[in-house]
Amino acid sequence: MRQLFLLITFGLCCFEAFCQSKSTDSKSKPFILGEIDEIESSILHEKRTLNVYLPEGYKAADTTKYPVVYLLDGGADEDFIHIVGLYQFNSFPWINRVPPSIVVGITNSDRLRDMTFPTADSVAAKKFPTAGHSDKFIQFIEREVQPYIERKFRPNSNKTLIGESLGGLVATEILLKKSTLFSQYIIVSPSLWWNNGSLLNQPVAPLEENLLKGIKVYIGVGKEGLTSGNPPRVMEVDANLLADKLKNSKSKNLTVYFDYLPAENHATIMHQAVFNALRLLNP
Repeated sequence: MRQLFLLITFGLCCFEAFCQSKSTDSKSKPFILGEIDEIESSILHEKRTLNVYLPEGYKAADTTKYPVVYLLDGGADEDFIHIVGLYQFNSFPWINRVPPSIVVGITNSDRLRDMTFPTADSVAAKKFPTAGHSDKFIQFIEREVQPYIERKFRPNSNKTLIGESLGGLVATEILLKKSTLFSQYIIVSPSLWWNNGSLLNQPVAPLEENLLKGIKVYIGVGKEGLTSGNPPRVMEVDANLLADKLKNSKSKNLTVYFDYLPAENHATIMHQAVFNALRLLNP
């Protein structure tokens, strides 16, 4: 009996060792979501990183062209991964809400420098000494990032810009000053409190009446309350004022969607808002 017990025990040990060996020898491969590109910016005088997602079926030698989504705060530890997931999910053939798209995540270097314009608020200027150079960042997007993507990949004329918080502030600035730089704008919880809401006084850049495709704008905001501006403003009110301002521009080529999400706050709104935007902008 003791010999039988020892034999069974030995057999179990050998089986376990075999399983462990087989598991250890199994081949694993990295899961690759996209590629990381670096471009030398002569405008910003620094090297900047772009995370690029190419849709399923993209082939360098093919002739198919794709819409491009430019994502601010596009680092792997920021919004790149989950926004790519939303576009991939919504492009599945059985959903077919958006076409397969290239997503370009613009990673941050100095967020306050790039996403704010000069402020007359001396307290904010002292607190954020590098802030106030969004003009250079906008030039960087227009003159360096977009041409780079157009040279290396195969974009079509559909370009979407996504920005949240300070990213929403600079996205609003681009919309008001250089509207045709993108065909769709997804603006989430924009920090319009900057410089006491002065951007809300900026006139909307006139759109050409012969614009082949109109511009669509989604503005989403959660239940967010008072901002950190001086004096404090109300995030929901400012977002609503922006939507009304755009609607009152009377442009036939501008379509505006305002989306209030009371179940979300400034920290949680991004994912749900972009999901809603894809549904509203692509009925």
